[in-house]
Amino acid sequence: MTDSPALTSSIDPAEVAKFSALAAQWWDPSGKFAPLHKFNPVRLSFIRGQAAARFSRDPRALAPFEGLSLLDIGCGGGLLSEPMARMGFAVTGADASEKNIGTARAHAAQSGVGVSYRATTAETLAEEGQCFDVVLNMEVVEHVADVDAYLSTCARLVKPGGITIVATLNKTLKSLALAKVAAEYVLGWMPPGTHDWNRFIPPDHLRQKLEDSGLTVLKTQGVSFDVLTWDWRLSSDIDVNYIIVAGRP
Repeated sequence: MTDSPALTSSIDPAEVAKFSALAAQWWDPSGKFAPLHKFNPVRLSFIRGQAAARFSRDPRALAPFEGLSLLDIGCGGGLLSEPMARMGFAVTGADASEKNIGTARAHAAQSGVGVSYRATTAETLAEEGQCFDVVLNMEVVEHVADVDAYLSTCARLVKPGGITIVATLNKTLKSLALAKVAAEYVLGWMPPGTHDWNRFIPPDHLRQKLEDSGLTVLKTQGVSFDVLTWDWRLSSDIDVNYIIVAGRP
């Protein structure tokens, strides 16, 4: 079995191999993906709030999104897919790495959470005519080979009235210092080489490409690390981490 499906324009095999090598550690809160475990509560809260507002659901309900579909593209080991399923979404988790999908399937089976996992690409899903109410693109776009083509393809996966939520890293000197040098080489939050600063994306570029793809940008949200509480929080600062929400009319 190969490590990834047939490659298309958006897939960078080196990036797939990089995360495949770490596949067994996705669910270890003190392992290589510890920063994502720390980051996850902020991401989950934000997604829940945006989806509830878009679809007029009660975010306080136990499973507020029953009847809605969600795609977690570049799902990795399923750190977002599982909680989204618990919120009531019919979740499809897609990743180009067979190893990541294997880890995700095994953990979901152990947890008893119903997620449909596929080792596939956005291009394949689009060619199949798949569409979803919510498309999550969380910390993925900085790892693809052709950002513009990838975003265009992912936009096709959003149903009329649906939304996409894209989280990535801004291309600033601040992000180079904090998200690359400090995170990888000083604090050791992630393995050296996890990110390539040259692939970081300015928000204006991302917003424009989403709008060029027929979507309407609804919100740009900064996410910052608070050194006093040693935790992540939503903020007005988009110099490093940011999230864009866009909808299809």
